[in-house]
Amino acid sequence: MPGERILLVEDDERIGSTLLRALESTGYDVRWERNGTEGIAAAGDHRPDLVLLDLGLPDIDGLDVCRAIRLADDSVVIVMLTARDEELDIVVGLDAGAVDYITKPFKLAELLARIRAQLRRATPPRASTADATGDLMIDTEARRAWLNGTVIELRAKEFDLLARLLADAGKVVSRETLMSDVWDEHWFGSTKTLDFHIAALRKKIDTDDQASRISTLRGVGFRYETS
Repeated sequence: MPGERILLVEDDERIGSTLLRALESTGYDVRWERNGTEGIAAAGDHRPDLVLLDLGLPDIDGLDVCRAIRLADDSVVIVMLTARDEELDIVVGLDAGAVDYITKPFKLAELLARIRAQLRRATPPRASTADATGDLMIDTEARRAWLNGTVIELRAKEFDLLARLLADAGKVVSRETLMSDVWDEHWFGSTKTLDFHIAALRKKIDTDDQASRISTLRGVGFRYETS
């Protein structure tokens, strides 16, 4: 998507220069900052469409940078670059406001595909406004969800997943379909980010006294239960 603005926050000169050349040659308008302080400032000045954020910065923890950028602009897409591949670290990063992550070392082609996928940000399909039990409701136009009348705070991809699953409530939606509809039709590589988002969504819509509203069919996909 030529011309779209990308803010690269990366302190490693080799990685940074390689990414800068690759992104600029693809046609993106790129600004490169080497630390968190300058990255936060640049996010306000540059108004990027996407932030490519290294979590291992020399001055400020990348998670704090992520939170600061997200607080200033809740519409910007943040993709984490991280050597931390433990599940807890990734979940914390997603909770901080990132929509995706890629672990180092990474393949440049995969990273560029992830960026293209996030910048497309297709609008999710319309879904029913309520599930069969009546206690979970969503408004796809306002992008809001309620559980027992209380607003649920959902990240963008969590809402998109919920809307997509509700659109076919009671039916199995394959992993491939979810990645295509919620992320991008040209997505390739690991789908682990889907599992993290499903797990986070379950924590927000499930209650202790009931089975999960979202069932996993191993090797196939997920189903939003209607009863």
